[in-house]
Amino acid sequence: MSAPPAARSTSEPSTAPASAAGAPSSTPPAQVAPSTGPAHRPAPDWRLRFAALSLIWGFSFLLIKVGTGGYAPFQVTFGRLLSGTAVLAVVMAVKRERLPRSARTWGHLAVAAFFLNALPFSLFAYAELSIPSTLAGICNATSPLWGMALSLVALSEDRPTRRRVAGLGLGFLGVLTVLGVWQGFSGLDFNGTAMALLASLSYPVGWIYVRRTLAGSGASTLALTGSQLFLGTAQLALVTPLFTAVPDGFPLLPTLAVVALGALGTGVAVLLQYGLVNEVGPTTAQMVTYFIPVIATAAGVAVLGEQLSWNTPVGALVVLAGAALTQSRPRAASAADRTAPTAVPPR
Repeated sequence: MSAPPAARSTSEPSTAPASAAGAPSSTPPAQVAPSTGPAHRPAPDWRLRFAALSLIWGFSFLLIKVGTGGYAPFQVTFGRLLSGTAVLAVVMAVKRERLPRSARTWGHLAVAAFFLNALPFSLFAYAELSIPSTLAGICNATSPLWGMALSLVALSEDRPTRRRVAGLGLGFLGVLTVLGVWQGFSGLDFNGTAMALLASLSYPVGWIYVRRTLAGSGASTLALTGSQLFLGTAQLALVTPLFTAVPDGFPLLPTLAVVALGALGTGVAVLLQYGLVNEVGPTTAQMVTYFIPVIATAAGVAVLGEQLSWNTPVGALVVLAGAALTQSRPRAASAADRTAPTAVPPR
């Protein structure tokens, strides 16, 4: 769900991101030279996968809303992580991926799983008990803004530019527009909105932690991501029984929504994103970020019948414009991004 902000120019491996929602061998090249053999894929192929990824992550917020109609939020998150882990476990078994062996790596992955999976997934599920899925999708689009603000403090290599600072200010102006600040937040559920925004903040916290701790771990990104999802599932397996009762039954539609949310939105989507990063580079692959809130809004209105006031789509466009500015880089840096290895967090 929700893609991460555009990748920074870095050679560090990452389980993050999707976040990003999300999204590599210890870190393989971000772009693979085209093959001249029969296995060469036609040019439109990556566009189809890009569209599929946008749809999967865009519909994730609708699936959360449907899932919480039959299960408690922690149960939705647990089912989501369990399904996503199962998909990656199968792929890892087929590829014969080796799990990380270092206890230190597993410790860092546990922290990453909390900030990139367990916490944001749970917060979005709780948020959608009281806010529309459309608003949750738009709140998720603020992740690049939070990431830019945090990176200026936590990552010395990320220097502010006038354009990026302007993007940050513009983005948060868009957030205030979505929230209808001139109306005193009238009709807005403060707790639900705050949880959705906190969930979007959790992703860049996790990305920064991963960049600082998991560089050079030696394991492939697929193995790191699968291990991270497993640890997130374990965390929810411990927490869920403490706060929820065993469900009386398994209603069909919410159950299918939770399974699809995990298998597609957290499992298959991660594999699609990795493939896109390898084929077209992180800069193009991360553009999925800007389609997610549009699809989430359209799905919420068309399928769930959610209502929109004028400030919601207008504010969302301002948020996306600000996020795009915060991710803009000089041409030299952009060229480096196209060849720098990267990964994104599972969403």
